Amino acid sequence: MVSPESHGTPDGPISGEVVRHGTGVNSNRAFPTNSYPSNLDPFVLFERFYIDPDEGFPMHPHRGFEIVSYMIDGGMAHEDSLGVANTAYENDAMRITAGGGIRHSEFPADGQGCSGLQLWVNLPQAEKDVEPDYVDATADELPTSVEDGTTITTVIGEGSPIDLRTPMEYLDVSVADAWTWTVPDGWSGFLYGVAGEGTVDGAAFTEGDVLPVTDARSVDLRSDGTLRVVAVSGRPHGEAIRQRGPFVL
Repeated sequence: MVSPESHGTPDGPISGEVVRHGTGVNSNRAFPTNSYPSNLDPFVLFERFYIDPDEGFPMHPHRGFEIVSYMIDGGMAHEDSLGVANTAYENDAMRITAGGGIRHSEFPADGQGCSGLQLWVNLPQAEKDVEPDYVDATADELPTSVEDGTTITTVIGEGSPIDLRTPMEYLDVSVADAWTWTVPDGWSGFLYGVAGEGTVDGAAFTEGDVLPVTDARSVDLRSDGTLRVVAVSGRPHGEAIRQRGPFVL
């Protein structure tokens, strides 16, 4: 893997890093990490979480950003201060707008462990105090298409019932041969390896790897088997991201 410089973005994939939360939950974090210490405007952080049956996140506060949770395995039960209670299962998605403040909890459902992906998206300063909000979508509600053997599910973007206050796209992609990901002009984004193995622009890429992108470009993905990735991109706010634990100021 290629180590990033102290500024800018790496010229190839880097490995995510293991993070252990105070509640006992383990995650593989794409950024920010020791290897890639930056946020990725408009994105605050991204990680894959693994919650054992007897672990989880008790009720806790957030404000100043939006959260997208997308389940990979098992179920996760969510409750919040808006009165929402929902359990998301494999390939279901949830979006929380923390805005001026929300409290929520996350625990594995049905006495089984679970795994999923969580993305924090910054809110622009003018919208930091918006009313908190919540929406979810089942796997059946997320549009899925097949292009030359590659399966693409739109978690956020055209056709999805979930949107955010930041223009962005979030794709779940299973590459069976070859696929090209294009980051729109002026946007930034990243690829994250969910399962399988293959190459990204000719460099080895597998589960837990990440490729940050901060300028418009096309990225070539290939696999002799199946490489499952999420491809996330969004329009930067051009504002400093100031994370203070569960708050983004």
